[in-house]
Amino acid sequence: MGGSSVCDGTLSLDEFNASARALVTKWRGIDVDALPDWEWRPCRKMGVPSETEGFVALEGVYRTRAGGQIEESSDDSVPDDAVEHDTSVQSSRDNVHLYDFHIVYSFSYKVPVLYFQGLQAGGQLLTLDEIKKDLPPHSLQLLNKSKWTFITREEHPHLSRPWFTLHPCGTSDWMKLLLHKLGDKDRSLQYLPAWLSVAGQAVGLKIPLKLYCSS
Repeated sequence: MGGSSVCDGTLSLDEFNASARALVTKWRGIDVDALPDWEWRPCRKMGVPSETEGFVALEGVYRTRAGGQIEESSDDSVPDDAVEHDTSVQSSRDNVHLYDFHIVYSFSYKVPVLYFQGLQAGGQLLTLDEIKKDLPPHSLQLLNKSKWTFITREEHPHLSRPWFTLHPCGTSDWMKLLLHKLGDKDRSLQYLPAWLSVAGQAVGLKIPLKLYCSS
């Protein structure tokens, strides 16, 4: 598979699509109780699903604060009283946030870009300051210190709504370093798992170590 672009830390659209589908398949083969599955979402043009353009989605990730600690879980594992719309459990609802994550291909930078948004239990969008409170300390340090990972707010290219995103500036530079350690075998297919080892960490998304290991 075309490795010339991967060697410089970038991906072609075809390589992104192949790596995205490999990520979806490998994720489903890993026992990840705390998180839902990544899914491939084809884009729609004139009402018809595109065969060449789409994105990867991980949706329905709940983050709760318990005793000052941040806990991550899927929709199925969140207690009913944590999302109940009753004033008697208002304090519980305030500690539960819902997150969606999308991996989208950037034609400008030729790299994947992580788009995400958080919502309160009542459906209100979280602000950046509220999102940062949900991040573990090491994620905040990474965002504050790294010149390669910082959050902006941009229009989602496939949904036409503003989402938060990790800016792709510098992605090809650090991906070139990561991919060099992987060797030449199926490097493009390993691109997204390797990329998630940094992008996921920056937003506090727990990614199982098995995802980075070669089959």
